[in-house]
Amino acid sequence: MKMTTRLGFLCLSMTLAACGGSDDSAEINGNNSNNENNFYSAENNYNNANNVNNVNNLNNANNVFDGDIDGVDENYQDGENYGELIENDFIMTADEATSTFSIDVDNASYTLMRRDINNGKLPVADGVRVEEYINFFDYDYAPPIQDQPFSINLEVAPSKFGQDLHLLRVGLKGKDVPLIDMKATNLVFLVDVSGSMQSSAKLPLVKESIKEAISTLRPDDRVAIVTYAGADRVALQSTPVSNSSAIINAVDNLTSAGGTNADAGIVRAYDIAEQNFIDGGNNRVMIMTDGDFNVGRTGQALVDLIIENREKEISLTCLGYGLGNYNDHIMESLARDGNGNYFYIDSIEEAQRIFGENLPSTLEVIAADVKIQIEFQSDTVVRYRLVGYENRLLNNEDFEDDTKDAGEIGPSHTVTALYEIEVDEQSMSETGMLAEVRIRHKSQYGEASSEYTQGIKLTQVHPTFEDASGDFQFAAAVAEFAEILRSSKHTDGMGISDVQAIATANSSSDQPKRMEFLGLLDAAINLLSN
Repeated sequence: MKMTTRLGFLCLSMTLAACGGSDDSAEINGNNSNNENNFYSAENNYNNANNVNNVNNLNNANNVFDGDIDGVDENYQDGENYGELIENDFIMTADEATSTFSIDVDNASYTLMRRDINNGKLPVADGVRVEEYINFFDYDYAPPIQDQPFSINLEVAPSKFGQDLHLLRVGLKGKDVPLIDMKATNLVFLVDVSGSMQSSAKLPLVKESIKEAISTLRPDDRVAIVTYAGADRVALQSTPVSNSSAIINAVDNLTSAGGTNADAGIVRAYDIAEQNFIDGGNNRVMIMTDGDFNVGRTGQALVDLIIENREKEISLTCLGYGLGNYNDHIMESLARDGNGNYFYIDSIEEAQRIFGENLPSTLEVIAADVKIQIEFQSDTVVRYRLVGYENRLLNNEDFEDDTKDAGEIGPSHTVTALYEIEVDEQSMSETGMLAEVRIRHKSQYGEASSEYTQGIKLTQVHPTFEDASGDFQFAAAVAEFAEILRSSKHTDGMGISDVQAIATANSSSDQPKRMEFLGLLDAAINLLSN
């Protein structure tokens, strides 16, 4: 009888860097700007003191997020909606040796976990998407060479999380796109101003998010604001950012009341984005809501509306706010099916991360319809399991079908996927191939796809987990943490204390997101022990 060894997580990591009624009489037209001279030139990174002061000081005192959330109901999770998560299981390579899925650059699941732990609760298991936990962090992979959009980086080592397991990582790192080189931008903020948005963690934080974006965008970039409650309204026609006072005034005048008729607002927002479409630019609708849609089309009908509009080559960003009636399921679905990305904003700091230093990553698309396909060597790999990406699985024939939608990547994005793999132990002493990784993408919407292929050799396996890079070890710890939180039946290895030890050993004070993660780990350990 052949001896077998379970070869654990295959970790595919990708970092790509340049990743009331319909009352139009109330709208503001900011096209006539006298403020162009209020901005410094590009050489000064577009940071004009007057503009920053506008963003920081033109706040309505009754509508400013002060960093605190109004009294939190300890049972707030009971009113929230998360899609059912059916965990991927092992597949025998004798039955099917190829696995295909769309990439996912979202990380809302991670910040929802952070919100919950900071409120003394563990996250809802169905809301834990492993890939989004890993995607929250940055990894130091080799940059691409010449004109390639990304590089492919491979690493293999034994795992700490289960007997006789290994981890294999495929990392992609893309070109950098600094703010000054970002494409011309046409944004439409679609703001939920329904009654459910009154909480301090909702509309006030939405306002601060928009102001953060305005302080980062360049003078010639354009912004419009559409609101929806019982009906939709244009609060601000497309306006150059140089006219920041008009934009900030429109933001400060937003108030919440009424039902949540999102479909009317979505139609209007896409219409305005289309009217101001910039050829070759960043054209994007950014929906800011708690996802509590209760008027007009809801559920799958609302997702279908988004699908209809994605053919316009206008991207979508879903930004979630608040707690208690939060609808993670619909937000994730809208982003997934709308050429979009999805973030949950739980603090001013998170808004600054999304709209400040990471703005090019949030807005720009450097690779569209990105798909990953792995073909395992059936004489080497016995079985495999894709960890996470349950909502991103594709049929193998979809890989070469350019009509099949997949995820988009912006500058600096990190995308990581994990497989658990079992291999024939005898093959570990051989020099053959473990698998072939194929990555397919379009440089922009509507263009022909390009494909990159790279093999994974058995000789690339590190002798020990400790021989792997620190990034490799940290990603493995984050993945195991997420698996523990969602009570995966596959967490039969080491416990959360081992996760903590590995994460701590591979974090430093100059990595603030990792240091924050260590604090969340401490709190999670206490919650799990109760």
